[in-house]
Amino acid sequence: MHTLIRHDENVKETLAHGLRIIGDVHGDLDAFRHAVATKRFIIQLGDLVDYGPDSAGVLRLMLEVMEQERGLFLIGNHDRKLGRALMGKRLRSSPHLEDTLDQLARPENADVRTALLPALAAAPAWLIMGRTVFVHGAFDPRMLMEPPPPPLERVTFLLSRALFGETTSRIQPDGYPERTLNWVNQIPAGYTIYCGHDQRSTNGCPLTLPGRAGGQAVFMDTGAGKGGHLAWLDLPAPAMDEVAAFL
Repeated sequence: MHTLIRHDENVKETLAHGLRIIGDVHGDLDAFRHAVATKRFIIQLGDLVDYGPDSAGVLRLMLEVMEQERGLFLIGNHDRKLGRALMGKRLRSSPHLEDTLDQLARPENADVRTALLPALAAAPAWLIMGRTVFVHGAFDPRMLMEPPPPPLERVTFLLSRALFGETTSRIQPDGYPERTLNWVNQIPAGYTIYCGHDQRSTNGCPLTLPGRAGGQAVFMDTGAGKGGHLAWLDLPAPAMDEVAAFL
């Protein structure tokens, strides 16, 4: 399986405590500190940065979690845009991205700036553990058969789905692309997809939607950094054959 972790006993011991799935953080460092305070293995679903007050602090903490071999993050669309900016690529900027770049340019954040680009370039666009799939934006069945592409390079169809969800050609009144949920009906029976990106919850809790094919999607974005809060879910330890495939 395609991960950032090294194959050592520390990872296996952490996985034995179970999993903690964390939704979009968007610079909310205080909440993220609480979320990572666990013995469980952490899978963060992407969009660590932008909007909230301390994206640099969130990135530092995520890098520490990875260095301790007790978690990883998936690439989100905001993380990818930051990585492309650090590579010097031309892109449409935004006040949120500029604020994150300004934070990283401060002398006290030089350590984060040095380690960040390799971590972003290695972050998986999706992760599969048995019949559980973790992805930032949305799922496509072909993800079960293909490895994630390099996240900072050319956008393929599957990378676009993983980063941006299932979009139409229409723009919503808020200026963002319209997103649909037809993909939920393509989730195979028995599979659960944990995703962020799309804030569908109306009560501040992760939202579970069943699909017509028998699978289900769990939407984890509850508005951290945007006036909402950070959500996470704890899952039991995966089966040993799932751990072996994961490593």
